[in-house]
Amino acid sequence: MHSRPADRAPLIAVAHGSRDPRASVTVEALLHAVRQREPGLEVRTAYLDHAPPTLAAALSGLDEAVVLPLLLTAAYHSRVDIPSALREASARRPRLQVACGDTLGPHPLLIGALERRLSEAGVTPGDPGTAVVLVSAGSSDRRANLVITRMAREWARARPWWSVTAAFASAATPTPEQEVARLRRAGAPRIVVAPYLLAPGHFADKVERDTLHAGADVVAGVLGPAPELVTVVLERYGQAVRGLKAVATA
Repeated sequence: MHSRPADRAPLIAVAHGSRDPRASVTVEALLHAVRQREPGLEVRTAYLDHAPPTLAAALSGLDEAVVLPLLLTAAYHSRVDIPSALREASARRPRLQVACGDTLGPHPLLIGALERRLSEAGVTPGDPGTAVVLVSAGSSDRRANLVITRMAREWARARPWWSVTAAFASAATPTPEQEVARLRRAGAPRIVVAPYLLAPGHFADKVERDTLHAGADVVAGVLGPAPELVTVVLERYGQAVRGLKAVATA
């Protein structure tokens, strides 16, 4: 077993996982940036579905770790799937000490990451002639969707956009194409789509295809390894490490 100070406990970053190979490439690019920002920190990847390694496999050989969900909202995966996997791992290895960090979002820096992607797509942040559709993957958990709606409102208050409204790629309404069509009817001069998605894949492709067909002018890229996300990952890690140190010294 590896032994190290609790303030350098390995980071196990848990992503959703996808059959699309672009998703894991993007996750690895983000974690590569984390390693570059924090040399010496051991960072391992785990996936909930569709790709190896599992969380149990990523924890192999460790006596302590910080598990961090690479998820943008707290919903079923962070509230049920990850805790369940950790309980199973702890039952098999009672001496294993694990702290579970918070999901990446919501976080103020993620608005900066969204604006970075919009700028790269040729959109001036805060342009009063531009309506923004903030698109989340969507969840059956109403609380998670409300977080996205609040995020859109806060973004609208922070910048003089024409509007900022939320839409959901699955499990909730409005869909991205419905919201783009509504904004067209409402007379929005320009409509841009900001995907609140970590990596490319089915949802990102569908959002781009459907919103452009519905009349969107621009669809920005996914968040990917944006510098703001690297900062959030390390901030969430630091918060979780403090919990792990408290357990270790109790």
